[in-house]
Amino acid sequence: MKHWTIGVDVGGTEIKFGLFDDVLREKWSIPTNVSDKGAHILPEVADTIAAKCRALNIDVSSLAGIGMGVPGPVLDGNIVQECVNLGWTGVAAAQELSELLAEKLGCSPAEIRVKAANDANVAALGEMWLGGGKSCTSIVMVTLGTGVGGGIVINGQILNGAFGCAGEIGHIICVEDEDVAENCSCGNRGCLEQVGSATGIVKYAKLRLSRSDIPSVLRQVLQEKGNISAKDVFDAGKAGDKAAEQIIDRVTLYLGRALAGICTVVNPECILIGGGVSAAGEYLRERVARHFKEQAFSGIKNTPVRLAALGNEAGITGAAYMMISERK
Repeated sequence: MKHWTIGVDVGGTEIKFGLFDDVLREKWSIPTNVSDKGAHILPEVADTIAAKCRALNIDVSSLAGIGMGVPGPVLDGNIVQECVNLGWTGVAAAQELSELLAEKLGCSPAEIRVKAANDANVAALGEMWLGGGKSCTSIVMVTLGTGVGGGIVINGQILNGAFGCAGEIGHIICVEDEDVAENCSCGNRGCLEQVGSATGIVKYAKLRLSRSDIPSVLRQVLQEKGNISAKDVFDAGKAGDKAAEQIIDRVTLYLGRALAGICTVVNPECILIGGGVSAAGEYLRERVARHFKEQAFSGIKNTPVRLAALGNEAGITGAAYMMISERK
């Protein structure tokens, strides 16, 4: 009986693993070896999975498959088109991992099912299964971290798009030029990521502070530390700092605007906010929800906006669920 599934979340610095039946039973991680253009990543993933299977006496007959999230667009559950963080271009990740595992476990590749997908899409799938979107089958999730990512799940299935690029929420152009200090890393100008990411919030805060003389604790932090963080901005806003409140209101206006546009197209049951910035909690969620409702089409204004719940486990959970859902 094939009842074990392994979820893999490949990041730029760490690769996380989770062993699931219908819930997470064990998790572990290894460093990401990005040397030689990421040539060692899949062999090392195969090594640690094979070692774990041997240690727990899990044989091929009880392994339903391996799901894998990677930080880049993925075609047909297999081909990673480009992944700058890993050094990959045109890597048949699922096929290669299947072949490596078959060699280590002494079976044919046909007996080892592997499927790959974009990591943000996989995280959204995990939140739909066991997290903040647990009661839903169609969700939009935005992740606010160093950048802004996103994932879209419709009727329980990841929406990948024709070229694997669906859900790139951070690169929706929705920011007024006056609020942008420079071009986005993608080369465009006015992307949500430029004000909605942790990095973007800091840049935008500095821009706003340079244009006004409103007293703010953020100026003191800048003087003392030489820099500020997104957390500093939210902490100041929660404490009633007027400049910080204005910055956060504008940031959440743009987040609400981008989400209103996405939801007009895909009409999900709920919206989830995840990533490191979501640690600002209800203070952030309430403001995004308010601005979303102000700007959304009438038929979607009442779409609930929630906080993601799984944190760093969202990726491995969604990766495993890609395989689990196929046997249900």
